[in-house]
Amino acid sequence: MAEATLSPITQTTKIAIIGNPNVGKSTIFNFLTGLNQKIGNYPGVTVDKKIGSLQINGENFEILDLPGTYSLFPNSEDEIIAHRVLNQTKLEQRPDYVLMVIDSSQLSRGLFLATQLIDLGINLAIILNMADLAEKRNIEIKTFELFKTLGVPILSTDARNLKGLDQVKTLISQRNFAKAPGFVDIRQVIPVQMLDQVREKFDLENAYQAYQLIRFGIKDKAIPSSDRAWIENLIKESGFNLEDAQLEETKIRYKKITELLTKALVKKAEPKPKSNLDAIFLHPILGYVIFVGILLLIFQTIFTWASYPMDLIDGLFAEISAWISGALPDGPLTRLLAEGVIPGIGGVVIFIPQIALLFGFLAILEDTGYMSRVVFLMDRWMRPFGLHGKSIVPLVSGIACAIPGVMAARNISNWKEKMITILVTPLMSCSARLPVYIILIGLTVPDEVVLGFVNLQALALLGLYLLGIFGVLITAFILKLVLKTSEKSFLLSELPPYRVPRWSDVGITMFEKAKTFVLEAGKVILAISIILWVLASYGPPSKMELIQQEGEARLENVFDETQIAVIEAETNALLLENSFIGIMGRAIEPVIKPLGYDWKIGIALITSFAAREVFVSTMATIYSIGGDLEDDLTIREKLDQQINSNTGEKTFNKATSFSLMVFYVFAMQCMSTLAVVKRETKGWKWPIIQTVYMSALAYVMAFITYQIFI
Repeated sequence: MAEATLSPITQTTKIAIIGNPNVGKSTIFNFLTGLNQKIGNYPGVTVDKKIGSLQINGENFEILDLPGTYSLFPNSEDEIIAHRVLNQTKLEQRPDYVLMVIDSSQLSRGLFLATQLIDLGINLAIILNMADLAEKRNIEIKTFELFKTLGVPILSTDARNLKGLDQVKTLISQRNFAKAPGFVDIRQVIPVQMLDQVREKFDLENAYQAYQLIRFGIKDKAIPSSDRAWIENLIKESGFNLEDAQLEETKIRYKKITELLTKALVKKAEPKPKSNLDAIFLHPILGYVIFVGILLLIFQTIFTWASYPMDLIDGLFAEISAWISGALPDGPLTRLLAEGVIPGIGGVVIFIPQIALLFGFLAILEDTGYMSRVVFLMDRWMRPFGLHGKSIVPLVSGIACAIPGVMAARNISNWKEKMITILVTPLMSCSARLPVYIILIGLTVPDEVVLGFVNLQALALLGLYLLGIFGVLITAFILKLVLKTSEKSFLLSELPPYRVPRWSDVGITMFEKAKTFVLEAGKVILAISIILWVLASYGPPSKMELIQQEGEARLENVFDETQIAVIEAETNALLLENSFIGIMGRAIEPVIKPLGYDWKIGIALITSFAAREVFVSTMATIYSIGGDLEDDLTIREKLDQQINSNTGEKTFNKATSFSLMVFYVFAMQCMSTLAVVKRETKGWKWPIIQTVYMSALAYVMAFITYQIFI
């Protein structure tokens, strides 16, 4: 039984869940915590800290879901976190107890990590999950033999079918964990003197903790640099080969595990042959065709299903804004609420259907076992560009919306490949760019058919999407050369059995992803929305008052509704021109003039930072476009009449329009994406770098395009 002092009833007991990937750890975590979960972050890394709460008989337990790992040999951020939390380095509070989840059909692999935890001196209990799968493979596990050798409590469960999970709650309630004797004597592979020095300096409980810190402490940037330098100096002075020590430990550990399994594991008969589905899904040609087909089905479904709730949300917030405008007395506060705060909140909430649906589909693909096949299939194509097999999911998601695409990149364990994926995903042409593309293509590309079946406008639209993909690959390759990391890049992807998804887990995933976006990214989006509203609504008081007075004077004795609408639109355009954001547009005109843009387009570039599609409505306001702003033909006709005061030619000629389209292919014109990147990278460093390099790339490519067509 447990040797450690029990936590007082009034104090929350902390329990960590750990295990290899794909062993049902998340299913058990979701069963214990339900929706009582929150997402935080570990210092120094971009990995999420997933914490849930559990109450049993009036007692509170905090459940920590550690990232999946195969061992305590950290080669990625996920494994560094497990190493840091469990090795009691005082950088993270060590949990009171640990639940180790093992796949019953892969006992040897799971026991490797479990015996390392035993050697760390952790209060441990083992859950042998997927008992149904072991039974199908005719594997019998003698749990009492395991208990006699390991010395920690052992439970057998089938989490997917909710079998044995009540026993897990009972085990937690009774604190039925144990700190067992060591499994491997690490003094066989590393000098005792080194171990003693480290134990004394860092006040560690046992020799294996000291060995772990010697072997991997220098990889954890959260450890003070002076301590890391001390460890590195100790290694150099001893001249000891730590990689050889790790290999020796692995050999000793697996030898003892094999001896244990000869007594505890019985294979009653040959397992059934593997599913023939892999011959189809991993086929060198058919596998890619099926994958593309599944993606098309998913994104078509997302567009179809998400459009209805998104339209409802859009309409709801428009009605709320209109109601506030009518119900409250006119003034700055009312306009701030109606034109800044409410649309800002709406700009957050409107993305929820897309995010929830996309991550719901990804959870289904993950739960069925298909996603592991996709990663394996795409890895060899992505790796030359510095990407990972798992990068394909965020990149394809970016075609719908970069926000869920960036969030999906968290599944990539390698820091460098994760960062490259996050930094290039916004280059995929998302649906928000479509209004800009369609308007500008309609202005400059003839609606004609060539070669008997190819529409020129459709071809131009396809070219813009292909240009974005080309930008992704080239930028990723450059980032591969620029970003440096000592972390090794490899693909360790298990091909789990095909299974029916667990719908409760899918629902929890959808809820958690949507909640994370609203609570984390939403705060930044709302703040920027308010700032943009203030800049567009206010300017030098004397100038703004004069424009307002002149507009009111023009409206006197005018009764024709069409003429009134024209005067009001012209007044609004003048107010926008002389607002602070209009002044900014004038200020940047010399910079954007080489691209063929005037100050009015400059204002649209600034305002469309809120969202790319804002470009169209901004152009409508600036050019005093009346009527239905969603009528593309009306907007197109009005834009076609505009004359550039600098050149005397049409403002939206072929050179300027093509330059604008190319600019929007590459520019980071989306504060929502910026907010999510900030959230995923835990700071402003990478969002700022991303904005700068994408803006520079957009400027250069737009300049080249303008010079070609001028």
